[in-house]
Amino acid sequence: MQFIKITLAKGKERSLIHRHPWVFSGAIAKKEQEPEEGAIVEVFSNTGEYLATGHYHSGSIAVRCFDFEHTRADRDFWIKKITAACALRFTNGVLDQATTNCFRLVHGEGDGLPGLIIDFYKGTAVLQAHTSGIYKVRDHIVAGLQAFFGDKLLAVYDKSSESLGKQQQGETQNGFLYKKNEDHPEGCVVEENSKRFYVSWTEGQKTGFFLDQRENRALLERYAAGRKVLNTFSYSGGFSIYALAGGAQLVHSVDSSAKAEAWALRNVKENDTTVPHSFFCQDTFDFFKSSQEQYDLIVLDPPAFAKRLSALKQACGGYQRLNEVAFRKIAPGGILFTFSCSQVIDRKLFRQLVFAAASTAGRKVRILHQLTQGPDHPINLYHPEGEYLKGLVLQVD
Repeated sequence: MQFIKITLAKGKERSLIHRHPWVFSGAIAKKEQEPEEGAIVEVFSNTGEYLATGHYHSGSIAVRCFDFEHTRADRDFWIKKITAACALRFTNGVLDQATTNCFRLVHGEGDGLPGLIIDFYKGTAVLQAHTSGIYKVRDHIVAGLQAFFGDKLLAVYDKSSESLGKQQQGETQNGFLYKKNEDHPEGCVVEENSKRFYVSWTEGQKTGFFLDQRENRALLERYAAGRKVLNTFSYSGGFSIYALAGGAQLVHSVDSSAKAEAWALRNVKENDTTVPHSFFCQDTFDFFKSSQEQYDLIVLDPPAFAKRLSALKQACGGYQRLNEVAFRKIAPGGILFTFSCSQVIDRKLFRQLVFAAASTAGRKVRILHQLTQGPDHPINLYHPEGEYLKGLVLQVD
């Protein structure tokens, strides 16, 4: 099969030789012809050496490479890629299948599949294509899931209209790509570490739930006993449920979404707890201003304040202000779980922002844990940008 040839400028091949999967537009010297959006291309060095095969897209990241050897990139290729990613979760001890039936199946560059996210909810695979190249091979991706799971695959739901760029959004529509039964629901109750959560893949954020925090939620459970816990940006109450299970004195959840409130309250009922829980449907900063409660454990898990480099400065200010408010609110000896999921804010910068916030608030702070995403969200060693989730567990005196 012939693919359009792209040649890099002299000296721009180093990152691909080191297997970094991105080719930036400024590194390209010439194109054999102008590729269509999402077309498969082959990348060559200035001296004519083959380097990689990937999907071409307009924008700063021109090629996202999915193989570093010549490949036909046909149906069998994609099936093999998908089954390999699934096998990692099921055969390498990455997950405790006895207590958890929701997890990430495919994590983009971490699985050699840039632009593809698949999350698994008790038999339903929820797919998000972040590039038109991946969107074009959805049928092959479904075939890979069917090859691995067989009859255990209940459905594949495509939620790509929310993850593709604006150019493609008008051409896509969310919906099922496969259903074992025609009356397959649009959500279900899943188990994570034996905790029960209702997930709606049609109405929920991202694919329905934030699976990357599973290990960090379990860690919080260990610290919750006897504490007054505040879970901000709580969404459907992930950290709140673990705090309740850990024997907290009380748990308050804060999120500005009415849907999040309904799901969080449902999840509290699903887990049959007697610990007092209240949900506050309001902006987190407004809540901090109005609340008179002093908490022993606070969770800061905001959405990405910076989704692109141009928003970095504003995002830094946001993270610092948020952490400063929490440092002022938390009781002496309290525990702060603080996170950033902004890819453009690296681990070092995030730590500097938290340091500045603690210094301004005048609190003595020690780091107890440094956190990241769970192992079903693997990080390609050659693609450090894949470590998007940064977290710190701090003792505040």
